Amino acid sequence: MSRIDTIIKAPHMYTMAGDGLGYMDSAAVAIDSGRILAVGPVADIEAAYQPEQTLEMEHHLLLPGFVDGHMHTSCNILRGLAQDTDNWMMNGLQPFDNAATQEERDAGSRLAIIEAIQAGTTTLGDYDHDMDAVCAFIAKVGARGNIAQTVRSAKHQVYKPGELYVFDTDQGEQSLARNIALYKKWHGHDGGRIRVLFGPQGADFMDTTLLQRCKDEAKKRGTRVHIHLQQGSRELAQMEMRYGMRTVAFLEQTHYLDENFIVVHLTSCEEDEVRAVAKTGAGMVVCPGSIAIIDGLVCPSMAFQQAGGACGLGSDQAPGNNCHNIINEMKNVALFNKIMRADPEVMPAWAALRMATIEGARAIGLGGEIGSLEAGKKADLIAVDLNYPSMQPVFTHPMRNMVPNLVYSARGREVALSMVDGRVIMRDGVVLGADAADCLRAVAAYPDGIGARAEKEFFAINGTNAQYMRNDQL
Repeated sequence: MSRIDTIIKAPHMYTMAGDGLGYMDSAAVAIDSGRILAVGPVADIEAAYQPEQTLEMEHHLLLPGFVDGHMHTSCNILRGLAQDTDNWMMNGLQPFDNAATQEERDAGSRLAIIEAIQAGTTTLGDYDHDMDAVCAFIAKVGARGNIAQTVRSAKHQVYKPGELYVFDTDQGEQSLARNIALYKKWHGHDGGRIRVLFGPQGADFMDTTLLQRCKDEAKKRGTRVHIHLQQGSRELAQMEMRYGMRTVAFLEQTHYLDENFIVVHLTSCEEDEVRAVAKTGAGMVVCPGSIAIIDGLVCPSMAFQQAGGACGLGSDQAPGNNCHNIINEMKNVALFNKIMRADPEVMPAWAALRMATIEGARAIGLGGEIGSLEAGKKADLIAVDLNYPSMQPVFTHPMRNMVPNLVYSARGREVALSMVDGRVIMRDGVVLGADAADCLRAVAAYPDGIGARAEKEFFAINGTNAQYMRNDQL
């Protein structure tokens, strides 16, 4: 009998092995040195291994940890300030984004990361301008980080419709240098738990030289590029004004995309453009809640999957989506596709769950390491408490209802345990490496100052939400 670190037992498990969900009952996972040694019936696992600890999840469902492929956690400090408005980036977000300090953004990030972990996210695909403090916090709480730092030439200012972005070469170079510095400091931290990517904000936000350099620097270092792609009419207008073509056509012409890319949104892509992107081998991340609120659209994730591409889920940012909860995104991607196609059979719950786990891991280039409960993979897993009202009753015959309940009914609080690299990082809602109360107090101190600094520009723009304020509708 081999001595190992941990055995976890539960009455129900979905491994995501194969093309389905890999259901097992009365099952156990054997873990040692951060990796899964075996998955199987409890009796077989207990006969083969002697653990230092056994975790008895007596009324739970075991799953791979959720993968949030695209986040902007620093925007959490601005939660709820840019919804219900057209031209979201410039008229909604920008006045507040211009006003927030890095200290305030870092406080927002900490709270967003806690929120995500509490709802079962174990891999965080965060993305913003200054990610050092985020990397430090993710390292502290023990989560897995897939971090991109924004690279951008366009000056940070409010642009009117039809106004071409102003490129600042020095700003672009400095942002790339910061990305390289972040890579050198954090990439590979703690046995590879934190991975640093390159983050060109989008083809519309940078000159062609800087765009190519991001790809070259990533390739030289063996990492990936994480980029927003054709995310709406604002981007298309910029590309057509500057280059006379749409973004996908521009990137095709320059042979830019390949299998080392993570592309996000594809909001305004036609089906032929979706197929062209999928053909490059790039992975896609779709953020259904965010894009529905920001643009009133459903991103073409199903078309990307039908073209053979791997597509995962992302929560994006709290001024757009309002939350960092992948359970919420599973429900959104299922419902929005059903409504758009007027077909209740498209995007079933099981497909949404695969997007949150193994398909999401494949989309970001980690499918060989995480996303399913299989021997040899990293021990990133969660346990969902089936005794919550939202998960009851539990049927196992003639059909199992646990996955539909998880996708369409759960809210996130049902996640009772989260583990990364074989280490428990959250138990019964408590993130073990962080003081959630302290993080809440820190965030509560900042809204008055941000509001005071943003007020003049907010009312000068006179966007939808400024009008709502004047009309006593907020």
